[in-house]
Amino acid sequence: MIQWIRSLIFIGQMYLMMFLMALFFTPWAIVDRRGAFAAVHTYCRWVRWTAGWMVGLRSEIRGEVPTGEVLIASKHQSFFDIIMIVSVVPRPKFIMKASLKYAPILGWYGKRIGCVAVDRGKRAQAIQQMLAGVQSGTQEPGQLIIYPQGTRVAPGADRPYKIGTGVLYQQTGQACVPAATNVGVFWPRHGILRKPGLAVVEFLPVIEPGLDTDAFMAELKEVVETNSDRLMAEAGFRVS
Repeated sequence: MIQWIRSLIFIGQMYLMMFLMALFFTPWAIVDRRGAFAAVHTYCRWVRWTAGWMVGLRSEIRGEVPTGEVLIASKHQSFFDIIMIVSVVPRPKFIMKASLKYAPILGWYGKRIGCVAVDRGKRAQAIQQMLAGVQSGTQEPGQLIIYPQGTRVAPGADRPYKIGTGVLYQQTGQACVPAATNVGVFWPRHGILRKPGLAVVEFLPVIEPGLDTDAFMAELKEVVETNSDRLMAEAGFRVS
């Protein structure tokens, strides 16, 4: 019960600070994209810091943080893996679901840093939207973050890897940095409780351009799932 109350207070201040930081940074972000990046970096680092002392959830980034123009294909278990990646990547932008365009604060800042919104309901249309959005944003270099399974996936659950990541890899000709995580063990997709422990996002060795789509997707799934299972086991989660 005490941990649940601490979690509730933590979540409350997290959304309060989102609002206050948005107010503070918006004038700068309107005239200069650097203001938008400063806002998202500051906020994400704030959440990581407060999670550590308010609910006992420490966080750690492993591997070499991508800084060039690359794709980042990450395991997605909860909001916290987004927070962790954005806190360290210099110019993050996301493939995000279209409904988030209309979310207060998140939608506007997402657009300002170059996020690409897609409708997930129609697969072919979503892929075309991704490609068009990415190609129209080529003048804004950065790290394009995509979640190959298309949604948050709870620890131990199995969902397919969607072909859109492979299409982007082929069409952009960029290297891909896979990322594994165990954050869902401590920060679930739904609910209030945040568990103490060490949440990890690990950037894995680069998959260079040149593979065909099937080979790329097979390698991506293998390295992300194997390493996410390893990180979850490290956190005490029994991987079946």
